[in-house]
Amino acid sequence: MAIPSSEAAQDQSLAMPSLNLTINGRSFTLNADPNMPILWALRDILGLTGTKYGCGAGLCGACTVHVDGQPVRACLTSLSQVQGKQLTTIEGLSNQKLKNAWAEHNVPQCGYCQAGQLMSAAALVTQHPKPSAEQIDAAMSGNLCRCGTYPRIKAALQSYAKQEG
Repeated sequence: MAIPSSEAAQDQSLAMPSLNLTINGRSFTLNADPNMPILWALRDILGLTGTKYGCGAGLCGACTVHVDGQPVRACLTSLSQVQGKQLTTIEGLSNQKLKNAWAEHNVPQCGYCQAGQLMSAAALVTQHPKPSAEQIDAAMSGNLCRCGTYPRIKAALQSYAKQEG
């Protein structure tokens, strides 16, 4: 199998279309495959490594980001799907009250899933500032935590709801 020369590799990169993205309120132009999952563009091209790779199948929630305020799985969402939309990663999450509730309840254990957990929680409290236990369970059900911090996640969200009340 032939390995492409650096000149051929440059030609391939030049053939990539320019994609205009808005991430965390900043504009970016990327020369990348429009079918590339945004997870890899965030981590490998832009250096925004807060969004984690978990399963690559959209099942664990570690890669959750917001597109126009809605939680999506970055491992399944292509760059072409987010052009012209507002993309928010954990680095751009501005809900300090939610972050404080997370810290007060010692939610992170290993921390790996926490970016996705926080992004799902932020979407929930944007839609429901005082979420019920059922709404919390439904919103967080797509995020897996191998350390089992679910009771602390629920307590943090309930504490946040009391602050909002």
